Amino acid sequence: MAAFGCVHAAAATLGGGARFAVRVLCGRWFMLFASTMIMTTSGGAYIFGAYSKALKASLEYDLDTLDTIGFSKNMGISLGIVSGLINEVAPPWVVLVTGAAMNLAGYLMVYLAMSAAAHRPPVWLMCLYIFVGTVSQTFASTGALVTSVRNFPDDRGVVLGMLLGYAGFSGAVFTQLYRAFDGGGGGEAATLLLLLACLPTAVSLLFSFTVRVIPPRRPPISSSTAERKGVLGFLGVSVLVGVYLLALNVVEVKAATRLPRRFYHVTNTLLVLILVVGPLVVVVKQEYHQQTSSHSHSTLQQDVPRAVPGPGEQEINYSVRQALCSQHMLLLFVATACGIGGIMTVVDNMSQIGQSLGHSQRTITMLVSLVSLANYAGRVLAGLGSDYVVARYRLPRPLALTATLLLAFFGHLLVAAGLRDGVYAASLIMGFCLGSLWTVLFAVVSEVFGLKHFSTLYNLSTLASPVGSYVLSVQVAGRMYDREAQRQGHRRQDELACVGVQCFRASFEIIAGVTLLGVAVSMVMAWRTRAFYHDRTRFLFSAAADTAATTDSSSSRQEDENKTIAASQSIGIC
Repeated sequence: MAAFGCVHAAAATLGGGARFAVRVLCGRWFMLFASTMIMTTSGGAYIFGAYSKALKASLEYDLDTLDTIGFSKNMGISLGIVSGLINEVAPPWVVLVTGAAMNLAGYLMVYLAMSAAAHRPPVWLMCLYIFVGTVSQTFASTGALVTSVRNFPDDRGVVLGMLLGYAGFSGAVFTQLYRAFDGGGGGEAATLLLLLACLPTAVSLLFSFTVRVIPPRRPPISSSTAERKGVLGFLGVSVLVGVYLLALNVVEVKAATRLPRRFYHVTNTLLVLILVVGPLVVVVKQEYHQQTSSHSHSTLQQDVPRAVPGPGEQEINYSVRQALCSQHMLLLFVATACGIGGIMTVVDNMSQIGQSLGHSQRTITMLVSLVSLANYAGRVLAGLGSDYVVARYRLPRPLALTATLLLAFFGHLLVAAGLRDGVYAASLIMGFCLGSLWTVLFAVVSEVFGLKHFSTLYNLSTLASPVGSYVLSVQVAGRMYDREAQRQGHRRQDELACVGVQCFRASFEIIAGVTLLGVAVSMVMAWRTRAFYHDRTRFLFSAAADTAATTDSSSSRQEDENKTIAASQSIGIC
């Protein structure tokens, strides 16, 4: 209701043009745009591979120590429970401001340590710096993503995939900005860390009071279609950004440019930034459409919230304890740990994998960017594709999780094969699976456990990542790499380095086997939820056809039916 008061106060004092401008700034669509900007700068944790080699060399770490720091990063990404709990009791701006402060503190200290501006910190303190910097990402994503899903409940599947997609290619955006500042020379990685410290902080603070819960208004029937087009317009702009970033990487690898290197990268970065703010056109168009629609439907009170039940009111809503004690959550945890652990092992060790196969630092930076772009594609396509399969064929969404893990299995075999050019395909596969897995996981959590406590359960579901990452990345890949490097005795810039396919072959054969275990567990989850998804999809179709005739008693009966279905499919374990 604060948004409506903002619009009305401006309407009483301003003229037509200024009134419309305030309407735009106070509306749901500009809030969605602000969320896309926050998510675009919230994926700094995914480019750890771009500066991990420089961090390893400047602080004289071995790979085991570097993987321990990488585990701290993954722990930070996954411990979003704090931001989720805060978001349950406080407005989103509190979450965003807290995250901005933590981002600045964490990455700035890493920058100072790496640039020798401060004394070399002990390993535990460096892990703490990385943890603080990356956990701030969960504050940004919780504040922006959960609020946007609540503001657009009818299109939550598309909104979820779109916002996760923006976070997916944020690593590529950071890479382009870094190249523009550095001139594309592949120089100081400390510049990238300084960018990670400042840019997300500034963006979160700038839009902190814009991101808030704005209840959907009751629109004319024709406006619901226009709203879906607006959300798809945001998605279309994000696709343009992703395609352009992919084209930049292909051109840079396969074609030489005659333009000065700095001019080339600065120009490309400016074009990327123009595309990133492109959804502003959709924002203005949607607000104008709503304004003209309100004039032509004067009998409808635009500032009255919808009379139809809100998000989550017609579905089972677990408490946090009930969700944690369900067998469904246990199955999701095991499948995610087996899958995300191996995927993050590839992402975190991209520098070492590329180096062992003889790739240059410039190529390794490009591979990290490809992972980020494929991450975006996985998030968007998994959201749209799984929505279509669930709605069209009434199949359980966990089957999309099974398909993702099966694709990751083949990607791990590709890394184990040690083909020099195969690392390009492996980076694309791992990035796609990373994005797809998170989108499908969050969608399953919102459907099986409800939206009432989604901000907490959404963050709790990510705890599988540090568990799988620690076992597979630190204890398996890291230790086996260091053992092989010591056996070979090669040194590069006064540090041990492993060369050849044997550096990662055995470890990724083990990881591939663990991923197959995740495939089997996800199939069990799909089998257990098949009746739930079949009946839930049938209800959604019938509810869409009979929205105008829905009564409180029918909603109550449907809620009881959903509770019965969910209870029969998920027996408590505690």
